[in-house]
Amino acid sequence: MMQLLLYIIVAVVIGLIMAAIFGFKIAGGWPGAIIAGLLGAWIGDVLIRELGPTIGGEHILPAVIGSFVVILIIGLLGRRANIRT
Repeated sequence: MMQLLLYIIVAVVIGLIMAAIFGFKIAGGWPGAIIAGLLGAWIGDVLIRELGPTIGGEHILPAVIGSFVVILIIGLLGRRANIRT
């Protein structure tokens, strides 16, 4: 249970940092960034698995890469669709 909570915290923080770095207006604002971070962290964990440093048994690099890709895709699709938040 503690590992799941830590995974969620890491994914949320990464999602918010990535959204702030790119400055994309993600649909849903901060909650959208959190969901994108969780989705990206999960995808990165499934595809890459064990890579990079760990925090509490969770690998950070796959979560960062996954969140980066998901937020990038959402940001680009949002700009293309001309969505304003």
